[in-house]
Amino acid sequence: MTARIGASELSFVLLLLCVVIVPIAAIAFARSGRALDELGKGTFAIDREKPGRGEPANSETARAEQEAEVRQMVEASAFRRRARGEPDIDVQSEIDRVLGVGPWAEIDASEVSGEDGPEGPAGLEGGTAQIRAEIRELVIANNERRLRRGEDPLDVDSEVERRFREWT
Repeated sequence: MTARIGASELSFVLLLLCVVIVPIAAIAFARSGRALDELGKGTFAIDREKPGRGEPANSETARAEQEAEVRQMVEASAFRRRARGEPDIDVQSEIDRVLGVGPWAEIDASEVSGEDGPEGPAGLEGGTAQIRAEIRELVIANNERRLRRGEDPLDVDSEVERRFREWT
């Protein structure tokens, strides 16, 4: 048997909905504003602050913070080099190079491109030769991994030249 709903029952439900339930829901929603802000937060939540205006990137504080981070990075690199038995680097000159301070700041694009020969310009301390040496180390390490995987090794000299052309 099916129940037949007439117009009087339907109008009663509609009236009950409009008069009673909607105002109660509106009051509950209005009072839950603070609870909605706290939704998803708690002991195990990761709260992130909205990025504010902060200080301009060229401010003295931002510059000091950048220098401190670069110093940490360079000192960690120097420590790893010493641990591997490689020659030590001058930390302050490397920091100046990374930050673009000193003679490195004056280098223009024609000097960086290696147009002065295989050793690069005198101001680049080895120029392209140093870059090629680093690429060679990378290719040799990749060949060692390829051999462990059972793949054929790459020709070191041709791979160094190919990667150097891609890089420049």
